[in-house]
Amino acid sequence: MTYPAAELPIPPEIAPERTLSAAQWGMASFLVSEVAFFSTLIVAYVTFLGRDTVGPTPAQALSLKLAFGTTLCLVASSVIIHFAEAALRRGNHAAFKVLWAMTIALGAAFLLGTAFEWHDLITRQELTISRNLFGTTFYTLVGFHGLHVTAGVIAMSIVLLLAARGAVAKEHDTAVQLVSWYWHFVDVVWIVVFLVVYVGAKGGTA
Repeated sequence: MTYPAAELPIPPEIAPERTLSAAQWGMASFLVSEVAFFSTLIVAYVTFLGRDTVGPTPAQALSLKLAFGTTLCLVASSVIIHFAEAALRRGNHAAFKVLWAMTIALGAAFLLGTAFEWHDLITRQELTISRNLFGTTFYTLVGFHGLHVTAGVIAMSIVLLLAARGAVAKEHDTAVQLVSWYWHFVDVVWIVVFLVVYVGAKGGTA
């Protein structure tokens, strides 16, 4: 005697289909183009490094200690924004807002550190964008990165304002994720810049 095979329904949540939304694909494509953009700037910096006939040189002008401090700000902000995302997914809006605000503060601290560095380079080291090839490539590379950090801080500030008004909920985690992706990208780019420009200056001539 045979029995019909029992058909057990498989809940879709057991093996969910992970697909990227149009917005996520758009951000991913944008970040890929940004990789190419910053790669070009970094290659240009390295290519013209050491070709100057007048100073100051990177070893003479740049402060590794200050750059290390601003780098710590961005690395810490990248860790904190990850926990902010996790808090939003759990529905913990209070923790999300606190962690998100901390990320913004660290981004602002990075920008303040960069402004202090530039003020010192221009007034004390007399390094302007037209002084030599180092000045041109340095200010172009670090300046464009600073603009990206500024854009990230503005975007995160808008999200925080919306969250303060109760307009950011668990359902909006994709939008928050896109801002987070952008911020992680900005942080990774800076780590590369820090290694190439500031740590690399240790090998320059004084």
